Amino acid sequence: MNNPSVSTGTWYRAPWEQTTSTTANGLFNWLSVKYGAMTDSRAFCPRCGEPVPDRTASDDDSGHDPLRPGADVDLCDACYFEGFEFVDAPDRIDVRVCSTCGAVHRGRRWLDVGAQDYTDIAIEEVSEALSVHVDVSDVAWQVEPEQIDPNTIRMHCYFTGTVRGTPVEEQLTVPVRIARQTCTRCGRISGDYYASIVQIRAEGRTPTSEEVERAKVIANRTVADMEATGDRNAFVTEMSETADGLDIKVSTNKIGKKIAYKMTEEYGGTVNDAETLVTEDEDGNGVYRVTFAVRLPPYVPGDVIDLTDDDGGPVLVTSARGNLKGKRLSTGERYEASYEEGNNPDARKLGDRSDAVEATLVTVEDERAIQILDPETYQAKTIAKPANFDPDADTVPVIKSRAGLHILPDDG
Repeated sequence: MNNPSVSTGTWYRAPWEQTTSTTANGLFNWLSVKYGAMTDSRAFCPRCGEPVPDRTASDDDSGHDPLRPGADVDLCDACYFEGFEFVDAPDRIDVRVCSTCGAVHRGRRWLDVGAQDYTDIAIEEVSEALSVHVDVSDVAWQVEPEQIDPNTIRMHCYFTGTVRGTPVEEQLTVPVRIARQTCTRCGRISGDYYASIVQIRAEGRTPTSEEVERAKVIANRTVADMEATGDRNAFVTEMSETADGLDIKVSTNKIGKKIAYKMTEEYGGTVNDAETLVTEDEDGNGVYRVTFAVRLPPYVPGDVIDLTDDDGGPVLVTSARGNLKGKRLSTGERYEASYEEGNNPDARKLGDRSDAVEATLVTVEDERAIQILDPETYQAKTIAKPANFDPDADTVPVIKSRAGLHILPDDG
């Protein structure tokens, strides 16, 4: 058998050898005729082999990754659009909503959104979940919500844009399901959770109704201020009046501390705190409940006290913050307790402004004394004329003690 690679008759030349040139340029000329000039550099689609338009230098700098052979930018339009996805969307979106307060769960926490309905929430969730292909420019979209039932909203989305100079559009529908649950905060409130107790008490007396009501206002305002900063762990669990004062249970130790010190800032007194171990967290660290015991001063503005071993006469208390301060009823002079005495000087309470009664002014004897009728015996009594006394008054407010009658100044 003849070797098929050897001809027994005429010798044939390779095609490039049949040109008029016998030089090495023959091969180049033949390839140029067959495939085009070698100097005409062209790119081909790595998937189908069809030529693709030349890429300019700006194309190379606009996101092409040379380490990704066969990337979309190297494909022809037919192959590119064959696998092109304009919008990537989930099959369904679940939105967790607190059925009590309306908060929405996002990420790893609950957020207060203040929504009356959840259509806007559904739109926001869809906006976060959808993604558009990076090659698309001039993207525009709109959404039309369709309420199916109280817990389901269909979001009909319409997209338009341009990619590779070609207008593209897409329509899709994403169902949003509202899952009604209970947030951490509402769960704690319904379970009467608290981390701190503030006890409002007073030294040697019961807190006044004004002090109790003010403590309630301070507690609610403190929580509101912390909520305004986004603290969802801030709430008042319970406020209960007791025979000794007021107990306030709050959600965090920080809130309890703020309430306690705000009370002493306004009314004076002291704060003592005590920790109680209640449990351990997941890391084995102790979780403590803190009790803040507020002790308000023994005297309040408006009290009339008789100081022990003091010959200056009764004092009308004007302030109990820091050292006790007041005004002497007999002379109108200012009084302040020593640092050692603080807000609790050795004294006996004679009464307060509510105990004052009107006594008839009989006469002004001189610049130092006046005469009034005792409101109990109706006998004329001569007492010291207080400072800022109105000689034209018909009656004056007085309080009675073992030392006699004392006129209370109108300005306290």
